[in-house]
Amino acid sequence: MQPMSLMNALYSRFERMIDPFGPHEDGPPPDKLLPFFWQYLKQAWPLFVAILIAGFLFTITEVAVFRFMADIVDYLTHTRPADLWRTHGADFIRMGLILGIAWPLIGLVHSLFLRQAITSNFPNLIRWQSHRHVVRQSIGFFTNDYAGRVASKVVETASAVRNTLTTLCDTMLYVVIYFGSAIVLFFEADYRLVIPLVVWSIVYGMVCTFFVPKLGVAASEGAEARSALVGRIVDTYTNIQTVKLFAGTRHEDDYVREGLLNNSRKWQVQERLITGLDTATSFLNSILLLVMAGLAIWLWSQGQITVGAIALVGALTQRLISMSNWVMFQVTSLFENIGSVQNGIETISRPHTVVDAAEAPPLDIRRGEVRFEHVGFGYGSGAAAISDFDLAIAPGEKIGLVGPSGAGKSTLVNLFLRLYDLSSGRILIDGQDIAGVSQESLRAHIAMVTQDTSLLHRSISDNIAYGSPGATQTEIDRAAERAHAAGFIPALTDSQGRTGYDAHVGERGVKLSGGQRQRIAIARVLLKNAPILVLDEATSALDSEVEAAIQESLLELMTGKTVIAIAHRLSTIARMDRLVVVDGGRIIETGTHEALIAAGGLYARLWARQTGGFLAESVG
Repeated sequence: MQPMSLMNALYSRFERMIDPFGPHEDGPPPDKLLPFFWQYLKQAWPLFVAILIAGFLFTITEVAVFRFMADIVDYLTHTRPADLWRTHGADFIRMGLILGIAWPLIGLVHSLFLRQAITSNFPNLIRWQSHRHVVRQSIGFFTNDYAGRVASKVVETASAVRNTLTTLCDTMLYVVIYFGSAIVLFFEADYRLVIPLVVWSIVYGMVCTFFVPKLGVAASEGAEARSALVGRIVDTYTNIQTVKLFAGTRHEDDYVREGLLNNSRKWQVQERLITGLDTATSFLNSILLLVMAGLAIWLWSQGQITVGAIALVGALTQRLISMSNWVMFQVTSLFENIGSVQNGIETISRPHTVVDAAEAPPLDIRRGEVRFEHVGFGYGSGAAAISDFDLAIAPGEKIGLVGPSGAGKSTLVNLFLRLYDLSSGRILIDGQDIAGVSQESLRAHIAMVTQDTSLLHRSISDNIAYGSPGATQTEIDRAAERAHAAGFIPALTDSQGRTGYDAHVGERGVKLSGGQRQRIAIARVLLKNAPILVLDEATSALDSEVEAAIQESLLELMTGKTVIAIAHRLSTIARMDRLVVVDGGRIIETGTHEALIAAGGLYARLWARQTGGFLAESVG
């Protein structure tokens, strides 16, 4: 086997040691720092133990180098050249084997565990499990935060956990082994050499105790400021069309500038602390080097240590000084990462507010009867949005929800989809309380077209088949035809040269017009073919001609289904089986279009204000 092939096989073996997508505990991650770390560490702890063992052996070997240097100096000082190999040949062979073979191999093993086994897949394991928890949060969770900020925390927290654990493994190991070895080696040379080292280490620890806690606080605040900045920038980019339409570029400049200034202020506090720490460490290190050098030379002048001991003291002291600066850098990085983890925990570890009941069964729809029984709901501490709402919808009945803006129509639909939990009452589908069945099965049996259609930044085919993953391309084509979308799809192209059904539509579908997005959404619902259909201003983005054509497809789709439709253009739902007029979260009128017109109530007044529109002749 070729050397590169052998190394690639070795890399692959270590890269497979962690399966990011393997089985794991469900539920929210712990909301405390140490349990949060343990949640993920326990899934890969043998690899971290291997890093510690390999790191221990590598560091001990590195320390041995300084002992070898001292021995070599003494050999050369006290042995004649002709007798050097005969007297110390075995020692040179031992040194060569350790330094030439053992040390590089141990370093390779350490790197394989660190770089191949942990660095790539361990953060992905954390990201995957965090994402699976976060994506199942309620709609309220996402409406109260920046999407970019949440995504930033999911991605960055994983890297921070990995960096913290690997830094602890390497840094603490180096500190313990180097410091312990220095004391032993200095004591062997002369016990007085240990005194400056002990004094230095005590003062060094006091300096760390002063600066490190402050660095931890500053790092946490800096991580929060960075996440907020990312959220502001992503918010601007996501809503770029609104920014352009309202000439808001300067306003967004100010908005992002404010975030940048706050981010700078927080990180300046941290950098000041780091500068102070670096300066204090430099003074300490200079004093240690001067004292150790002076003491070693004095002891040599008194004939109490050898030249080799001086070489050992000088080299090891210089290494300790270099290591102290490295440790400071690592400690700073460590607390930055811990701050990022603490900041991320606040978002990632929030428990779900809308959860399935234990062992919740899937929804079983046989007829499609829907009942709202004394339903009540309010957003936060404000007034109730829905109050004592009662409505029975027979299997296959087509209901139109009508009312002024803010009447509670969309809230009712959100409650029906269990995007929020009820404050009181219950909603039944074929006698099954939706709070007692799994959310996935509930939404799988309901197809919905909304007014504000947003598509995934994926291909046209992926978007149409999103609710029907097993759909064939023929079925996708047929759904597009029925939604009157097949006419414009072949002409679509994207920046990667993909065309037609393979073309990607941009974030939230921004590369398509409103009418085109709506037709793709309708095609998606046509393909899903769920037994319950919800239409929330489904044709509001379409012109009258296309709307008339789409209505034919929707009427076909509604046949044999239970339908709940919302429309401000009353003409689009006037021929539903029954209209339910809602105001202030309550039903104030119900009946057919003709009966409500004759009653002269709120519906009649809303109808009088509108003219034109499509009026379906019949509903299947």
